[in-house]
Amino acid sequence: MSRATRVLVTGAAGQVGVDLQDTLRGVTPLGGDASFQPDGRPVGEHEFEVLGLNRRDLDVTDRDAVLRSLHAARPDVVVHLAAYTAVDRAEEDVENCFNVNEQGTALMSLGASEIGAHLITISTDYVFDGTKGAAYLEFDEPRPLSVYGASKREGERHCTPGDTIVRTSWVMGVRGNNVVHVIAERAASGANVRFVDDQMGTVTAASDLARSLVSLVRARPGGVWHVANSGATTWFDVAAHVGDLLNRGEEFATPISTSELSPPPLATRPARSDLDTNKFTSSFGELPPWRDAVARLVFDRPRRGEVPS
Repeated sequence: MSRATRVLVTGAAGQVGVDLQDTLRGVTPLGGDASFQPDGRPVGEHEFEVLGLNRRDLDVTDRDAVLRSLHAARPDVVVHLAAYTAVDRAEEDVENCFNVNEQGTALMSLGASEIGAHLITISTDYVFDGTKGAAYLEFDEPRPLSVYGASKREGERHCTPGDTIVRTSWVMGVRGNNVVHVIAERAASGANVRFVDDQMGTVTAASDLARSLVSLVRARPGGVWHVANSGATTWFDVAAHVGDLLNRGEEFATPISTSELSPPPLATRPARSDLDTNKFTSSFGELPPWRDAVARLVFDRPRRGEVPS
């Protein structure tokens, strides 16, 4: 009998982290689709041994702590999810953002290399400036507009050619704070919403990203991969779709331009940063359409006052 693959997950308490740990253990997380198996293989019983570390367990900016943890755990694969993700706050908290997203990724790559583990790290569509006018490919030149985007790009630069970099976007999970929860709460309360229709991107359900990461844990391909649910959309379209799912009328969601936001966001977002995922689709399989992913999030989310398991 072969030994279980030992996987160390940083950022284990985040919305992708909790879904990934479930998935590695053979459990379909809330908002997940049990039939989605991009590599055509279900997760086997005892296939993976999972070690999840949250911020209290490991400060990814502490060199000694990172190296000590990796040498002690001796994982086969490190999935580095820990990140500074407060996009607007980062504009005024530059040092902390770069410490986590650049230095933290550099240390995880160094540590993984020292122990012979494969690193899978998560990056973002915000490494692009949105001026291409079409979906971004893995080899398109990054030109970040924000501190957050720049910090994630610098983190990418510290990775070795053998590391796997996964760029994803607009990540939403049942167990996490995200826009879909906000929209659904407003819909349930009878209120209406206003969302921008001049920012285009790709939605990613945390559960679908988690299952895709399992495929990459198995394959350990190296290089850059774009992973997101299929189909580009806008925030207004997401809001309108949630309203439809919850039986709100057309008046529920109103489109506005980014320039109408008040107060204006501190960070500049790319106007169009949808990711071309054909590389992942060709090698593994296509992620479900974004509308299906959002529907699963809406109908699996807990009602107000309930605590998700």
